[in-house]
Amino acid sequence: MDSKERFSNRVDMYVKYRPSYPAEAIAYLYETVGFRTDCDVADIGAGTGIFSRLLAEKGTRVIAVEPNRAMRAAAEQALGALPNFRALEGAAEETGLPDQSVDFIVCAQSFHWFDRQAAQKEFRRILKPGGKAVLIWNTRLTEGAPFLEQYDQLLKEFATDYEKVNHKNITRETLVPFFKDGKMYEAKFGNFQLFHFEELKGRTLSSSYVPLPGHPNYEPMLARLRELFDRTQQGGTVRFEYVTELFWGEV
Repeated sequence: MDSKERFSNRVDMYVKYRPSYPAEAIAYLYETVGFRTDCDVADIGAGTGIFSRLLAEKGTRVIAVEPNRAMRAAAEQALGALPNFRALEGAAEETGLPDQSVDFIVCAQSFHWFDRQAAQKEFRRILKPGGKAVLIWNTRLTEGAPFLEQYDQLLKEFATDYEKVNHKNITRETLVPFFKDGKMYEAKFGNFQLFHFEELKGRTLSSSYVPLPGHPNYEPMLARLRELFDRTQQGGTVRFEYVTELFWGEV
């Protein structure tokens, strides 16, 4: 499937169940990376606007660049009333933005879908001199608790192409050459979500590699998910643990 269309049939679940980003990570962007309320930021692969919202609510001017029409429409519906937000049809490899038009670029949960060489060229074109790019992921932990470990095994058993498209396939070593002179800075922050079963189901189905109704793996996967929840829940919920990872620098 074209990576730009993978989430078209999951937009509602993506909006409802995907994690946001910790306040400490946003503070880091403003206090350490240099974000300001009077700067222009391109959110590339902005999806439904989860990260755009966090910047726009601080007063920063945000251009959400997203190729998927359904996801872009969700972002516009959620944030279109904000005067410092606009959405634009475009992709990392061809944003549609003018030369040297943005102070910063953010890629939240999106960079692993890009053609890295083409994106690097485009980022260099649209960034102002001295501008920086920030690559951000909520990386779901797969070890340290029975639920985390068994959930990952469930995905490996029932998902369609989990191992292939998992963003963990992009390592720190593969990211370094993306940045100017290999100067890449890093930061990590804790993050989590608590889910009742229906929320866990929605979070699972928000992932593009998870089978949907009609696929032969769908019903067996949900049955196993229910068993896993019942076996590992505490107080009626299970806990998704993440590490929010930031990689940034000039491009």
